[in-house]
Amino acid sequence: MPTEILDNGTRVFTAPGAGFGSDALLLARFAPPRRGETAPDRGGGGDIVALCGHAAGHRGPCTALELDAAASALCARAVAENGPAAAHIAPVCGDLRAFCLPGPERGRYDLVACNPPYFRGGRPSPDARRAAARHETACTLADVAACAARALRYGGRLALCHRPADLARVCSVLCAAGLEPKRLAFVRHAPGGAPWLFLLEARRGGRPGLTVEPDVLLTAGAALYGPHKD
Repeated sequence: MPTEILDNGTRVFTAPGAGFGSDALLLARFAPPRRGETAPDRGGGGDIVALCGHAAGHRGPCTALELDAAASALCARAVAENGPAAAHIAPVCGDLRAFCLPGPERGRYDLVACNPPYFRGGRPSPDARRAAARHETACTLADVAACAARALRYGGRLALCHRPADLARVCSVLCAAGLEPKRLAFVRHAPGGAPWLFLLEARRGGRPGLTVEPDVLLTAGAALYGPHKD
């Protein structure tokens, strides 16, 4: 089974249809959880965002929520292989649309990270797993926002990545759910190039006011494993 080694030797397992890309790594580094915070990761291919947080030193409770059973099993294997220090990550195979409905989980999280499906139009892949990862079929952006609004405490943060063409829609959907965009960074391959991704952090119940941060450049090594520049 293919194995990737992240910072500090953290092991991640991948498989066809359950891998991860540079967007998930960039998201994890844009808004890492503080060491003791409670944080769920929704999706991301083997719950890579949760494992990246662990690699960076996060040791607070982390719910690694994944709809795909095979990807969730990969995360469970990675948690076991990374030893007792990774026991703070709890892999859960489930649907975010049912996550944090009335119950003890509601409003207890400090940070929610999500690498959502990007596309609404076009023809989805005939592969059901790939289609669910890329198109808003199994969940929509509104579903993601509603889940985060339920899960987060007042003042808690949602971090996500998306395509620049959808920036206005993303901000509108988040604001409608009570999640105020606060930090924004564009990802470019090189200085002067068109952005191909943006990273956004929103705060539940936050006041209006968006800070646009310096661009994240892939040519500077932002998506490499091991030591990297912020």
